[in-house]
Amino acid sequence: MAIKTIVIISDTHGMHDKLAIPEGDILIHAGDMCNAGKLREVVEFNDWIGDLPHEHKIVIAGNHDWCFERQPNKTQAILTNCTYLQDSSVEIDGLKFFGSPWQPEFCNGAFNIRRGHDLRIKWSTIPDDVDVLITHCPPFGFGDGTFYGESAGCVDLAKRVKEIRPRLHAFGHIHEGYGRWDKGGTTYVNGSSCNFNYQPVNPPLVFQI
Repeated sequence: MAIKTIVIISDTHGMHDKLAIPEGDILIHAGDMCNAGKLREVVEFNDWIGDLPHEHKIVIAGNHDWCFERQPNKTQAILTNCTYLQDSSVEIDGLKFFGSPWQPEFCNGAFNIRRGHDLRIKWSTIPDDVDVLITHCPPFGFGDGTFYGESAGCVDLAKRVKEIRPRLHAFGHIHEGYGRWDKGGTTYVNGSSCNFNYQPVNPPLVFQI
């Protein structure tokens, strides 16, 4: 299997066109492409991502992407220039990608679920053989620390990741958690493009796999 270059971004909030996107084989956007969650924002995003040179583009929704929850069929149909994943997977050149938009209840956003049983049910659908896991929320303990000193990550997601040990886990959601961590054979990446003040200043993160 040939080595693939993966570019990770997240939480662009309609400001994707302000980013300098490096070249690569696969582009991942880990949610919050929108700011207000409107269909027109998805149309603009689809036009933008369609102009990028990456052979494969994978996108999930986040808590700002309300139209994906309220008008799922209509919204997903707009994304003609990328692969949208929602509790689903795609295989690219022998690598299995799985994407999911859910997170513990947070600021009354889209795809919010109460901590505990319901979230565990969602994470149980992650395949055991996934190579690259894409979630909007971080697992507990990795890129999940908020400006106010709280940990917004999901404990049950962290347990599931530890069980299946994907090679790469990409997420966003907590802007101030931007960065990379390596533990237990998994590389954890918070690719939030915007900082705490919603300024798109964090560069895309690039990995080879």
